[in-house]
Amino acid sequence: MSFANSGDQGQAPYGSLVDIAGNLYGTTELGGAGCSGCGTVFQIVMPSGTLNTLLSFDGTDGQEPLGSLIQATDGNLYGTTESGGANSAGTIFKISTSGTFTTLYNFCSKSQCTDGGGPYGGLAQDTSGNFYGTTSYGPGDAGAGTLFELSAGLGAFVKTLPGSGAVGEKVQILGNNLSGATSVTFNGKAAEFTAHSTYIVTHVPSGATSGTVAVSVAGKTLKSNVAFRVAP
Repeated sequence: MSFANSGDQGQAPYGSLVDIAGNLYGTTELGGAGCSGCGTVFQIVMPSGTLNTLLSFDGTDGQEPLGSLIQATDGNLYGTTESGGANSAGTIFKISTSGTFTTLYNFCSKSQCTDGGGPYGGLAQDTSGNFYGTTSYGPGDAGAGTLFELSAGLGAFVKTLPGSGAVGEKVQILGNNLSGATSVTFNGKAAEFTAHSTYIVTHVPSGATSGTVAVSVAGKTLKSNVAFRVAP
């Protein structure tokens, strides 16, 4: 498909696309129905290629989303805008795959903009559940930017490296405070493992099937953010 130069479709898709259940999601820096072209969040339905505009930014909720979207562990999409928002310094936002939108943070909300402003890039979700990113300026007029952390109330999880493997293959499980782990399972199948503070070394157990990897530690269960695929 081609983006139009008018209407609410948006212009200049800047970030990369996110594949969720076979459909594609992304942002455009410009265009849309709000504030003479503040940018959009869009969905492309596959395989037809039909474009659905989920949101047109209007300036008050952000403007110019330059960074790529990410899908977090709650299934929603998270991103940033470079400008706009309550302080015209950019925002962090959440949007569902059906278009329900929430502004999570307005940059330069702190005195002398000590929290930074103008986040050009997107977000990364750590295994703690929190988000991290950078701003292009602040604090103060001569500031060179910040590194920030945002808690959105999402729980901790674990991440497997690689995300797939055959029975017997080595897998690392990344997380936090894992040294006290008491069990590791691949879709319910127990695996032997060696635990360290920030990672676990294990192997895909015999009889394992594709699904969630779970780690029991400190009286709770941490699950993988994506399903592990057991290769044939």
